[in-house]
Amino acid sequence: MDTFHNMRVFLRVVDAGSFTGAAQRLHSTTAQVSRSVSDLESHLRTRLLNRTTRRLALTEAGERYLHRCEQILACVDQAEGEAADSHARPSGKLKVHAMTSFGQHYLIPAINAYQQRYPDVRVELTLSHHLPDLIEEGFDISLTVAAGLPDSSLVSQQLGSGFSIACASPDYLRARGVPLTPAELREHTCLQMVTTVFAADTWRFDGPNGEETFSPSNTAFRINNAEALAVAVSKGMGVGVVPIYSAIAGLRSGELVRILPDYVSQRMTIHALYPSRQYVDSKVRTWVEFLREYLPVVLDNDKAELCNFACAQPLDIPAVSDVEQTTDALGV
Repeated sequence: MDTFHNMRVFLRVVDAGSFTGAAQRLHSTTAQVSRSVSDLESHLRTRLLNRTTRRLALTEAGERYLHRCEQILACVDQAEGEAADSHARPSGKLKVHAMTSFGQHYLIPAINAYQQRYPDVRVELTLSHHLPDLIEEGFDISLTVAAGLPDSSLVSQQLGSGFSIACASPDYLRARGVPLTPAELREHTCLQMVTTVFAADTWRFDGPNGEETFSPSNTAFRINNAEALAVAVSKGMGVGVVPIYSAIAGLRSGELVRILPDYVSQRMTIHALYPSRQYVDSKVRTWVEFLREYLPVVLDNDKAELCNFACAQPLDIPAVSDVEQTTDALGV
């Protein structure tokens, strides 16, 4: 028995004052309307209406039940309206997961821009290197950065791509020289980032000769965070393969210098993962649509900016004292 349906029929009968009048308003038949009320009474084991050939009258129990039905159905209508509205108008909390360094560099500015467009959405961002169980942990969406799409039943949308570049500090290169090929990295101290994206002991480079692999043997330092890796490289601890979004700030400041400019490493794709393609909440749908518009632009801007930075060449790294003397001479 559909209790809610029968409640609505009961309210319509009371409002119309007859089974026939209710049937006309419901585009039903008098027999069907009468059956709905009878089923409701059987279910409740209570008479709701006294019936005569000329009129209907509520029983005492029927009056109490009528009042409760009005309250219950008003709540149901409100709940259905709110749920339907959430599909049409973005509002409420959007719980987002993203890889740590990627999220720091790209998503926080993206969230700021998204909320200016959709101010009724509150964003809760969690940054970590592991891919969460979206259902169990209650995330609406996860942004992954990986060499390939993880094997899962989740819906995926590709949002862009990126890569890493080999970097070192000016001090390190003055002391140790500038490697010109991946093979020459064997003569250098290597700093490794170890995450679910980056393999522990293999660096892959795409360059003039296609793909080349290098296995660092002289590893002085390992870390699981790209921002921290960039800091370690800038302090002269060694050579590191740093994601472009974590290297940009150091390249701008001069604390990092790109080496092996003809090579890129660790190509990655960025995907949005969410549980279902059907009845997607509007805040999830609009967030994905926004990222598909926003991310390619900022990713391309970072890639284009690489062309503005000088790359290390042999005997081309000025001494810090020379830089300071030049700065003093200019009165800066």
